Amino acid sequence: MEKSRSTPQHASGLEALIARARAEAGEKGLPPVEKWNPDFCGDIEMEIRADGTWFYMGTPIGRQPLVRLFSTILRKDEDGRTYLVTPVEKVGIRVEDAPFLAVEMDVSGEGATQVLTFRTNVGDVVEAGPEHPLRFEIDEANGGLKPYLTVRGRLEALLARPVMYDLVARGEEMKIGVQKMFAVWSKGAIFPISPADDLEIFK
Repeated sequence: MEKSRSTPQHASGLEALIARARAEAGEKGLPPVEKWNPDFCGDIEMEIRADGTWFYMGTPIGRQPLVRLFSTILRKDEDGRTYLVTPVEKVGIRVEDAPFLAVEMDVSGEGATQVLTFRTNVGDVVEAGPEHPLRFEIDEANGGLKPYLTVRGRLEALLARPVMYDLVARGEEMKIGVQKMFAVWSKGAIFPISPADDLEIFK
């Protein structure tokens, strides 16, 4: 879990941040947050929980359009922390796991021509492939599988459990190098899930 630092003392406040986010969202496509290099203004009391729920000062943000708005100005930097970024400020937030949750998967084709398309809880639609890879971890707490999808930049979506089971159902055993792996195809790329001998952990 990312650690919060100091609370920013800038005068703009949350409402001004929302206004700037709305102004940038008015442009065509997603705001170019990767190109912006504003000063760091400290942290705000905002957190994204592991289930995808956003909180501000301990209270859930119930307005989905506002959550979607904030999601468009998210950026994860090389320091491993996640920020809300506008052209004039960068503020840190806490992220318990991944900032997004993949809640739906569509499958077209099969084998090497298979394409896995995911929808996130904030409305992104992403095709897994070389530019948006899948990666897999084992949950240290319970030994379960945790799949992640790169959405944009360094930002990832954790696959919701039902989506994870759908994904595993599309997997197949194949030899990668000298090792027999359980893996899944998407857009011509192979994404290893685990050694084939470890398949029991998914049952």
